[in-house]
Amino acid sequence: MKRAGDLSTPRSGRSLGIHYDPEAFGRFSEAIARTLGTARFLVLQTGLVIVWISVNVVAAALRFDPYPFILLNLAFSTQAAYAAPLILLAQNRQADRDRAIAEQDRAVNARTQAETEFLAREIASIRLALADVVTTDDLRDAVDRLAAAMERRP
Repeated sequence: MKRAGDLSTPRSGRSLGIHYDPEAFGRFSEAIARTLGTARFLVLQTGLVIVWISVNVVAAALRFDPYPFILLNLAFSTQAAYAAPLILLAQNRQADRDRAIAEQDRAVNARTQAETEFLAREIASIRLALADVVTTDDLRDAVDRLAAAMERRP
C-alpha cells in the first residue's frame, strides 16, 4: 500500500501530455485580438460575406452553400467560438500589465512624495538656521552702537 504524501498540499492533476508556452500563447492571442479588432478585418469580412451570398444566390452553377447559408453560419460560429476566448485572454493580459504599471506608478509616487517631504523639511531647517545668521545690517548696527558707546565714554 502506497503512503500519501504531505496532506497540506493538493495533489497535482494528471497531465494529458499537452505542453505549451503560456507566454507564446498569450502573444498569439493578443495578435489575434489586434487583428479581429480592426476596421480592415471588418471590411474584408463584410466583402467576403457579400461575395459568398452573391455567389450562392445569383450563380446557380457555383452554388455551394444554398440559402439559409448553413456553411457561412458554421464559419461565423467557429470564428466566434475561437475569437471570444482569445480576446478575453488578451484583455486579461492587458489588465495584468495595467495592474503592474499602476503598482509601479504608486511606488514612484510614494518615493517622490517622500523625497518632496524630505526636501521641504530641509528647506524649513535651512530657513530656521538662516534666521539666526548675522547680516551686514546687524553688524553695522552693532558697530554703530559700539562707536556711540565709545564716544560717550569719558
